Parts: sequence; C-alpha cells; structure tokens
Amino acid sequence: MNSLKTRAILALTASTLATTAVADGVLNLYSSRHYDTDERLYSDFTDLTGITINRIEGNADELIARMEAEGANSPADVLLTVDTSRLERAKEAGILQSIDSEILEARIPEALQDADNQWFGFSQRARIIFYDKNDVTNPPTDYVSLADPAYEGMVCHRSSTNVYSQTLLSAVIENHGEEAAKGWAQGVVNNFARAPQGGDTDQLRGLVSGECDIAISNTYYFARALRKDVDGLDGDALTNIGWVFPAQNAEGAHMNLSGGGVAANAPNRDNAIAFLEYLASDQAQQYFSAGNDEYPGVPGVGLSPSVAALGLFRPDAVDLSAVAKNLPAAQVIFNEVGWE
Repeated sequence: MNSLKTRAILALTASTLATTAVADGVLNLYSSRHYDTDERLYSDFTDLTGITINRIEGNADELIARMEAEGANSPADVLLTVDTSRLERAKEAGILQSIDSEILEARIPEALQDADNQWFGFSQRARIIFYDKNDVTNPPTDYVSLADPAYEGMVCHRSSTNVYSQTLLSAVIENHGEEAAKGWAQGVVNNFARAPQGGDTDQLRGLVSGECDIAISNTYYFARALRKDVDGLDGDALTNIGWVFPAQNAEGAHMNLSGGGVAANAPNRDNAIAFLEYLASDQAQQYFSAGNDEYPGVPGVGLSPSVAALGLFRPDAVDLSAVAKNLPAAQVIFNEVGWE
C-alpha cells in the first residue's frame, strides 16, 4: 500500500448500501453491529476511498452460518461482529483468513488480535459491576467476590447462552483455572436474585426496580444512558446506581471486543484490508467512542464525555485469543452448575 493511501486510510469513517456486487471499487460487508451511529463509519470510508459498501446486516450466528453455506462463492469481504466468542467462532468455522498489515500491527494491541491475524478488535467495552447505592454499602470489588455468600439473593446476570457471559467465564478460566472458575460460577448461581433474563440494559433496570442489588453489564449501556434518555434509566434512577471496575488490584476489568476480519474467500481482498485499516484510524476510533459509548481499541484515542465520566481503570490485559480457546470449557461449567 503506497504512503498516500496509508495516510488516507488513517483519517476516515463510512455508509452506503447497494445490492450485492462483486467488482472493483466495492466492499461487501457482513455486519452484526446494529448501531445507527455506525453509518458515519461507512459513509466516510466511501467518501475517502471511493469504495462503495454493500452491507448485509443480521444476527452474528446467522451471518456466520450464511458464510459457511456460501463457501467459495460467498461475496463477503469483511465480517464485523461483537464479542471475542463470535470472532473465534468465525475463525473456527473457517470463514476468515490471515492477513498481513503493518498498520493493524502497529495500531491494534497484540492482546486484541487473533494469534493468526484472522480477526482484530477495534473497540472495547468493560464488563463491570453496578450496584444500588441505597442498599449496598460494601459492593464487591472483583469478579471473584460475586460468589461470596454475603451477596446471596442480590445478583442479576444474563443467561449462559449470552456471549458476554460465555466470554467472562472464559476469562475467569484463563486467569484463575478451571476448578476455581467452576466454584465461582456455582457461587454466582447461588447468589442470583432472579433467573437469568434479558439484556444488559435489563440488568441495570433490575437495580432501579429493586429486583437486584448488584448487576453485571457492559459499560456502554450505562454510558449511553448518561448521554441520552434510555427507558427506565433516566432522572433519579441513574443517581442511585454506583459502579465498580473490578479486580483493580488483580487482573483488571474484563473487556469485550467488537471486531472483524477478512472473509476467507473475499473477492475484494485489498478493499477489505483497507477497510480494517481504516477502522484503526483515529477518526474511526473516535466514532466508536462518541457514537456508541465504547472504548477505542487503539491506545491514546480520546474518549467521549459519557465514557470518560465512568473514570479511569486498569483493564485486564489477558490475551483474548487465549480466552477464546476456553469457550468450550466455559459451556461445560455453565451446564454443570445449572446457570440457565
């Protein structure tokens, strides 16, 4: 890639929808990101490069299955999705390919890259502890403490079928070992205030309704409520919710990824690599934070006010490629301890 194109790639964002096509000057994007603010990412990329983005959006698992079924005839150039578990699932399905990019190697931290360079993380969300300040005077300070009997009947969490739950337990396995992780999962189940249900915003609403005293959620759901009205999380409701970045004296706060990779049979491979490099640019990284309240994947990029309001913390620096390898073991543990 010449230096002019490199400088250009390090300054953009985008969105243009067309029917699926395979030709020069196009990029066929399969994406499970469902955020309206991503439109700027796509349109700016098109403005900068002249490459038209043909976009197919859907559930991550459905997109992965679609790419598998399409095989060598798949028009997909790039898969974008959320969470390490889905990125690893795509790799294991054989629908991504390894790429070499000096820009991605320089911009994306090694811990946020697949070991074989088949996927890269472009934005992050910390999975942290939220609590009702009126009822909890001594909130847990780390993930391990969520299993403490002192919090019996207080904890709300998502289902074991949710990728955020799966990746968190996989990280606990990586940091503490399988035996300790099983004991932790059993302790959390014992402390449930209700059967696992709903999304992350529903866990926060559980604090407001009084169903829960402690809940686990990704930061961007709460930061979004700080920035704009979210049903059930407005006014005084937010002032009564406190938060803890866990394990600051241990492994650090668990991080979820949103990322992507080049499709195994990408017909427009060069455009696909250029798009991923663009997602690592300062401009695109700032959109991830300002538009969707995420943490940039590239170090040193400024945070939006809603994200900065949560404060500074130390993230878990564990290799997420290694964490992804623990997903099968995590599912076994969920089944054994009865985490629905």
